[in-house]
Amino acid sequence: MGDVVLYAFDTMADWEYAYVTTVLQMQIRGGDDRFRLVVAGAGGYPVRTLGGLTVLPDITLDELTAADIAMLVLPGGNTWLTEDHGAALDLARGLLAAGTPVAGICGATRAMARAGLLDHHAHVVDADADEPDYPGSKYRVHASVAHDGPVITAIGEAPLEFSREVFRILEVDSHEEIDAWYASYKGVPDAR
Repeated sequence: MGDVVLYAFDTMADWEYAYVTTVLQMQIRGGDDRFRLVVAGAGGYPVRTLGGLTVLPDITLDELTAADIAMLVLPGGNTWLTEDHGAALDLARGLLAAGTPVAGICGATRAMARAGLLDHHAHVVDADADEPDYPGSKYRVHASVAHDGPVITAIGEAPLEFSREVFRILEVDSHEEIDAWYASYKGVPDAR
């Protein structure tokens, strides 16, 4: 069993991880014991999402065991560039060095880029047009989502595309079934 860790912090954007957590929990409740969803925070205190929900993390970041982690999910939020998320970025750095997937969306991609986590991976950065160059900026692609090796990045407006890549890398289902799930939420006719 691998832990899919959702990093929880004040102002985390509810819609950006909602498909990931919901589908994983449905899989787990349906008997899929390959994963366990773990919500981890910097401290043992509740956080408040952008949508106003209070989330109590299951565990703190420093209590995690890296070897048990199947993926780290870094949602966007308003505090990535204003508050200290160093522990989450350090965890991501260690996981990537071990080849463990890290998925970041929206504001998390900017923090990942500035921390040097995207220096050698094709990626998107959810940023304003005036975002300065950063090490690794030559690998930036202009798309809604990018998946390169263990790194998944997406803009905030692409939670479905982000979730699809997370499900693919975790092999939650076959690519065909994942694509059919994506199409059903995107309003695209099923091509099966």
